[in-house]
Amino acid sequence: MTTSSENGRGSELFGMQTPPVVSAKEWKAAWEELHVKEKAHSRARDALAAARRRMPWLAVEKDYAFDGPNSRVSLLDLFDGRRQLIVYRAFMEPGVGRWPERGCIGCSMVADQVAHPAHLGARDTSLAFVSRGSQDDLQHLKAKMGWEHIPWYTLTDDFDADFGVDEWHGTNAFIRDGDRVFRTGFVNGRGDEQMGNTWNYLDITALGRQESWEDSPKGYPQTPPYEWWIWHDDAVTDPDRDKV
Repeated sequence: MTTSSENGRGSELFGMQTPPVVSAKEWKAAWEELHVKEKAHSRARDALAAARRRMPWLAVEKDYAFDGPNSRVSLLDLFDGRRQLIVYRAFMEPGVGRWPERGCIGCSMVADQVAHPAHLGARDTSLAFVSRGSQDDLQHLKAKMGWEHIPWYTLTDDFDADFGVDEWHGTNAFIRDGDRVFRTGFVNGRGDEQMGNTWNYLDITALGRQESWEDSPKGYPQTPPYEWWIWHDDAVTDPDRDKV
């Protein structure tokens, strides 16, 4: 059974009380009204990212160690030579879910969403996932779940407690000046739901997307949009981008 849009009445479809079914003209008018709100939301998101770029920095004074696929590494090593680092604390470890067959189902969904890190690399930013699972178990799970593109490291000390992710997941952002490392940002809870997308990752970093339209402090690195975009398999930019 369906009802028309007359007098603002809704419809009953799929056993639910749904919005009205309308004409193409009415639908376009409704979309245009909603689009104004969507653009306001985008501008608010840009303003939030601009505020993040003005967050104070916290110097990381302690040395932290992680087990990697080949050896033990430091927090500085996780940068992989790049200027910025994003670290997601995943609960892939004993005591969580059906480990080692499975990890935390929420953290698994986050991992499923992660875009290829090469795009972050094009913005001098590295990504790492850390947990307390052993490297053998993590490598097995990566292969099983198709997460080979995500670097995974094993926590060995109090990094998680020091950065607010010992009892709950969270994403920390760092920047380095030579060997000096600073914490610059942090999101957790529902904020992590938005992570995985290259743009959202860059928006929580100190330098942002590094594009010329952004509201960033003076002297921050910026280039025109599209100029740095790459194909992830060979890290080559599009020579014909200006023709689009």
